[in-house]
Amino acid sequence: MHLKNSKIIVIKIGSSLIIDKNKKIRSKWLSSFAKDIKKLRSKNKKVVIVSSGAIALGCKKMNYNKTNLKLDKSQAIASIGQIELMNLFSQTFSKYKINISQILLTLDDTEERRRSINAKRTFENLFQLDYVPVVNENDTIATSEIKYGDNDRLASRVAQITSADTLILLSDVDGLFTKNPKKFKNAKLIKKISNLEEDIRNIDIRGITEFGSGGMDTKIEAAKICNLAGCNMIIANGLYLNPIEQIENKNNCTWFISSIQKLDARKKWIISSVSPKGELIIDDGAKKALINGKSLLAAGIKKVSGNFKKGDHIKILDNKRKEFARGLSSFSSNEINKILGCHSNEIKKILGYVTKSEIVHKDDMVKI
Repeated sequence: MHLKNSKIIVIKIGSSLIIDKNKKIRSKWLSSFAKDIKKLRSKNKKVVIVSSGAIALGCKKMNYNKTNLKLDKSQAIASIGQIELMNLFSQTFSKYKINISQILLTLDDTEERRRSINAKRTFENLFQLDYVPVVNENDTIATSEIKYGDNDRLASRVAQITSADTLILLSDVDGLFTKNPKKFKNAKLIKKISNLEEDIRNIDIRGITEFGSGGMDTKIEAAKICNLAGCNMIIANGLYLNPIEQIENKNNCTWFISSIQKLDARKKWIISSVSPKGELIIDDGAKKALINGKSLLAAGIKKVSGNFKKGDHIKILDNKRKEFARGLSSFSSNEINKILGCHSNEIKKILGYVTKSEIVHKDDMVKI
């Protein structure tokens, strides 16, 4: 397991790696990180950085306490800190002759297909211009991102959009442990996860979540998104100097290996949705039909959960409530509730109109 075969690498760094608890910039660390990026680029690898830190740097400039900020004030502070963050990157990376650019995204930008395609083209053009994109959440408008902190999942979506081979989450932990290493001396670092659902079944993720600034649960969710898109993911300790070099030389981290080789761009986008809007529970007959490459019809649906519109991402669950597939719904949740269990030729009579007979068309679906 190494980065040698990775052509496109996305690296996520948290604010604690840029600025310490005493509000001091970790300049030495950032310089070492820039050296790592220069080394990767010398090997013809394309690099994207997803960085937190706008609010932390805004608080430093305004001498505010981050923990006491209300949401609307956080958004204003993020706007101030965004300039500080990009200036810091620009000043540091220019010393190593690395050109950087800024891309501001929200999760909504990645969930809407047209905007996602536009973002992909921007990344591709920046690669051609020999620039390193630095992606930040658009904290000034993204309310939930500030409140809950979704940079891990945002980074996984960026990895999917850019067709990255590897996503590296630099945290303040060495990786995924069998137990919380702060509480248990016999906790062991798990070096490799090949089957995410099976391999973490007996691990208390909630207990480990207390250990690490971003929380292990969002990192596991990021791994799921990455792996489903055919991208490997690494959780590694970013507090060390030259953190990428540490990964390459010591491999003291956790690799999440994807078993999916190839999906077209549209299906990658479908499978990697960060926030599906609802769920459909299907019967065994419908599941068998989907396995055989058929579309999902109303007759095979037993229950609808969530409130979603036509075209929204949804999960498809089997009788045991295990996620079986994801897709784009051709009907709203209200419409499906009226026609579930019915034959396709009854849809027009019930709804008064019919646009499609399939609830989720096979071309808009990816089986997991």
